[in-house]
Amino acid sequence: MARIGFLINPIAGMGGRVGLKGTDGVAAEAAALGAEPIANARALEMLYALKQLLDGLPTLAIEWLTVDGEMGGDALRAAGFAPIEVAHKPSIHPSVIDTRTAIEKFLAAGVDVVLFCGGDGTARDICGVTGETTPVLGIPAGVKMYSGVFGITPVHTAKILMRYLAKEIGLTRVEIVDLDEDRYRRDEWAVRLYMSAQTPFEPAYVQAAKALIIGQDEDAAKCDIAAQLCEEMEGRPGTLFFLGSGSTVQAIATALHLHKTLLGIDGVADGKIVGSDLAERQILDLLDRYSESKLVLSPIGAQGFLLGRGNQQLSPAAIGRIGVDNIIVVATPAKLARTPVLRVDSGDAELDRIMISCKFFEVIIGYRRRRLVPVVA
Repeated sequence: MARIGFLINPIAGMGGRVGLKGTDGVAAEAAALGAEPIANARALEMLYALKQLLDGLPTLAIEWLTVDGEMGGDALRAAGFAPIEVAHKPSIHPSVIDTRTAIEKFLAAGVDVVLFCGGDGTARDICGVTGETTPVLGIPAGVKMYSGVFGITPVHTAKILMRYLAKEIGLTRVEIVDLDEDRYRRDEWAVRLYMSAQTPFEPAYVQAAKALIIGQDEDAAKCDIAAQLCEEMEGRPGTLFFLGSGSTVQAIATALHLHKTLLGIDGVADGKIVGSDLAERQILDLLDRYSESKLVLSPIGAQGFLLGRGNQQLSPAAIGRIGVDNIIVVATPAKLARTPVLRVDSGDAELDRIMISCKFFEVIIGYRRRRLVPVVA
């Protein structure tokens, strides 16, 4: 029988839709802006998938250690798992202290693996206790997830755990990184390597750590991409263009002599900024004002994600209004050399299915230069 320590950070990901770029220290602000918890739903998606996989392998049994209530116990019971042992009862307002205390109790009980649902901040809190002694696997639910312990999606995470418990795959050493969210909200990119951890490794299902690609050739390629996009935008008067995050897309705004946020979603129409650092509600409001719209995105280096990592304000509702056919993907040749496939984890299975069914996205890699890149599950 495998022993799994299971924990949910119930506020993980709440800041994404409302444009806060994280939830650390701003959960109350996110709630005041109308944000709703998403972590339990993401955890349940994973647990339901795992239950289905286990039904096909009745000889594999799991004993669960968890945290009471919304930090784990409720989701396990909803998914129909037993036996469940509550190792820790959290405070009325769960905090990082509850997370660390629970992990310490998991380790004392000799769990084989720690399964958690959250983002990079949660991974950092957990791995600060586990070190490299106990394997850790993350269900992605945060606003940004750049560490290497996360499955690509909740369903993929279930497949990873299943294969690890069945002894079909082993462990690998990965990096735990996190952004300084205060600086992130000020539009500054400040990523720090905190530690290493052990995680079950299935290369098709585990996301890579984010890679940052820099250099003179990279800057020149961004300028060429910007020239192509400026030409296209100037040829479409009255069209609303949403510009995604990252330096490649920012170069487009710079070429238009516009100030775009580095890490937010901005709206541009007829050569002017019509919305800056937009939340989901503001994106939807702008879509009410314009009959035609386009969305310019650049994938996360090495990971390949177009949606679901750091841009949750581009909700399924917003993408449905814009249209998958109106997504423009841009990336430099150097980034694509490290990013052979594109991925989506929008939180909506039907939207993900539609985008994956496209099989390829045409990616602008320079001035009048394009490349077909596969989009995969």
